[in-house]
Amino acid sequence: MAKVMTKSQVVSYLAEKSGLQKKATAELLENLVTLATKECKSNGQFVVPGLGKAVKAHRKERVGRNPQTGAPIKIPAKTVVKFRLAKAFKDAVVPPRKK
Repeated sequence: MAKVMTKSQVVSYLAEKSGLQKKATAELLENLVTLATKECKSNGQFVVPGLGKAVKAHRKERVGRNPQTGAPIKIPAKTVVKFRLAKAFKDAVVPPRKK
């Protein structure tokens, strides 16, 4: 399996492609994360054009099972964040099958 790019590798790549300094690029990336967090928290979603959107979702209370004993347990309701990829991004990474 290929290695995943580190944050510093992403910053270096983006700085090289955009012509900005690494420090400015790292700051831009941090600001994007901060903005995404703030918007998703207040509005329930944040869109990164061409990549996808982060959506705040509510999971209902449900009954699960203890894997060791098989006994039913109650899993409480909670709020989670889901990331939905944009169709164009999905199709670029994994082309759709031809029928």
